[in-house]
Amino acid sequence: MATKRIANQVHKQASRLLREGYIQREPAWFRAVLDHPPLPLPAREPPSRTHFDAPQEVPLTRPSTSTKIQPLPIQYVEDQLRKQFFRDHPFEAFREQTLVEGATVESEHPVRGQSWKRLRQRTRNPSPEDAIRYALNLYEHHNQPLSDAYASAVAQFRSLRSEITIARQVALAEAEHLGMEFGPSQIDITLQKENKAFDTFHESAAHDHTAETERKRWKAVVEREGRPDQWTKGQEYTRLWKQGVRPVYAPIFTEPEITPAGLESADVAAQLSSQADFLGMVHTRS
Repeated sequence: MATKRIANQVHKQASRLLREGYIQREPAWFRAVLDHPPLPLPAREPPSRTHFDAPQEVPLTRPSTSTKIQPLPIQYVEDQLRKQFFRDHPFEAFREQTLVEGATVESEHPVRGQSWKRLRQRTRNPSPEDAIRYALNLYEHHNQPLSDAYASAVAQFRSLRSEITIARQVALAEAEHLGMEFGPSQIDITLQKENKAFDTFHESAAHDHTAETERKRWKAVVEREGRPDQWTKGQEYTRLWKQGVRPVYAPIFTEPEITPAGLESADVAAQLSSQADFLGMVHTRS
């Protein structure tokens, strides 16, 4: 980087130019800047960090060839323990936990530090976080290697969980032997809810089909009332045509009864003719 581009070294560059004769007169600001030089730039490298939050195998400083300043990764011992614990016990992540924060911050447990020697001193039903804190306590306050502290914490965690599992199984067997009847389990309740949801799908489909059928009440085929008792090969139609009876192709609301002698009355024939010719397009012969 050129010196003239660094703001706090401009007066040094001006001194060199005056000494070589490139500048004939001193700038007006030259003496004032020499009397009160600018502050030096801060160091590019951050200060050395402790092993508290720094990776153990990564050097604390970057190589001198680094051209871009980047923050160093932050890593805690708890993160290593937690990652290894859930890698060895993946199903512990499926246990239900509440994430709701209380009104006050939970105070520190009185059993801690040098006095915390066994995991059961805090609880008989430890959680994964209890095992991780216990391993960290052994590592920091009892001067145990991290691998030994983790192995001891995991062994005690599994032992306490086994005790709780056996105690629950024995209590369940005793209750069933004494005649206790338990309700449906959570799995049974979930299956019942699923079946109920499936039933609503069938009811919804049937309701949609009924609504669709009711919406389409019209039909393309005209339904006529009555039909001939026997097939006359068109003789009945020809006889009525010769008698002047016109066939009706419109929907019949009040159809008169046709006898071998013809219609019952002239009024009924006129009414039937008017129903057939409701558009007034058919003219009777004079």
